Amino acid sequence: MRIHFQGAAGTTTGSMHLVEANGSRVLLDCGLYQGRRKEAFERNRNIAFDTNTIDACVLSHAHIDHSGNLPTLIRRGFAGRIHATPATRDLCAIMLRDSAHLQARDVRYVNKRRRRAGQRPFEPLYSSEDARKAIRRFKKVPYSKPTKIAEGVTLTFFDAGHILGSAVSLLEISENGRTVRLVYTGDLGRRRMPILRDPVVVERADAVITESTYGNRLHPQDEDVKKELAELCAKITENGSRLVIPAFSVGRTQQILYFLRELWREKRLKEIPIFVDSPLSSKATQVHEDHPECYDEAARALFQQSAEPFDFGRVKFTRTVEDSKRLNAMSGPVIIISASGMCEGGRILHHLKRTVPDERNVVLIVGYQAPHTLGRRLVKRKEPIRIYGREYPLRAEVRSIQALSAHADRDEMLEYFRGMAAPPKHAFVVHGEPDQSGPFAEALGTLGFRDVKVPAPGDAFEI
Repeated sequence: MRIHFQGAAGTTTGSMHLVEANGSRVLLDCGLYQGRRKEAFERNRNIAFDTNTIDACVLSHAHIDHSGNLPTLIRRGFAGRIHATPATRDLCAIMLRDSAHLQARDVRYVNKRRRRAGQRPFEPLYSSEDARKAIRRFKKVPYSKPTKIAEGVTLTFFDAGHILGSAVSLLEISENGRTVRLVYTGDLGRRRMPILRDPVVVERADAVITESTYGNRLHPQDEDVKKELAELCAKITENGSRLVIPAFSVGRTQQILYFLRELWREKRLKEIPIFVDSPLSSKATQVHEDHPECYDEAARALFQQSAEPFDFGRVKFTRTVEDSKRLNAMSGPVIIISASGMCEGGRILHHLKRTVPDERNVVLIVGYQAPHTLGRRLVKRKEPIRIYGREYPLRAEVRSIQALSAHADRDEMLEYFRGMAAPPKHAFVVHGEPDQSGPFAEALGTLGFRDVKVPAPGDAFEI
């Protein structure tokens, strides 16, 4: 068996790993690389594998850095099935079309400037039709149901607790009279987080491919999310200002709504208008409501109380561009939750243009921000803030709540692997910056993992 590492090796985006065994070729994830625009442009257009010879794709979850390049895979000749949980398939049905739409819109905007400068216009990475073709290739695979996906390869999904439908993938690979159990964590979630169930430990594995986003960091243990939100809501009420929350449409937006609902129920939230300004977030929230089988006990109880558990009478979901534009003309106080989570595209950019120059406003960061993204620049307060080619001063307060992260931290990941019956012989540490993946590889060694590697893009290893 041979594993090739292409995306999310030495970085946190663009997940893409190829497993070759028994004459079969199985691709684990096919995500978009996110970062410097020029580099992302080139990486996403050039899939290093011969896509015509890939037999199957296994998708760990719907986040765009894991799923977003599937339409390109189809365009390049992949003719197999994309195996995912039912919730992941339903999320991708909206997310891939949204990705195509955003690319087309952003390219149109950029090309106006390029044409004025006499430069060659760009083309979108893929079209809406390419996205629809990819969606038609999905095959729904429920949790805990072994499914043959290629010759000698059986897949079983286990709940990863990261976002709705996320899965830890177990590949049982038969080759040369032996069976190797390969576990791919995808993005591993956290225990005791609201809405979703805890990650399920796969007890036996011969080899592991593990993420390491927070491989050398710990989440704050005493951070009170509701208290932080309540304080910020009180601040913008007093100042008559804006609280803008860049949030991933899947998972993070629903978490924020969950906590705001709790504050409202506890009478700790005044009558502040709350807007979810992202068509994708609105659709993703509906998908969440359609899949209560993924909820933990507390969320299931909430679902039984209300047919719309994320809407408590204070939330308005914008539908049109005109609705979104009207938000920028609103006086405060107002809460606006909008995508994208790393501020790399979508309607959040227009809200940030309006928000960052005013010291009364607050930008609340609620998730990991990859290097070279606008979100990272906001967190680091690297001025000026550049949006659509124009520069803006950063006078607004930038706050961060790390406790909302959907990624397990170092100790939580180590706890997961301690739950295995025995340490796997091989481990490959991916989906992390070098200062996270290197130390986490060393930490796995202390658990008894015997052969731990941190692949670079293009590396391949035999098992």
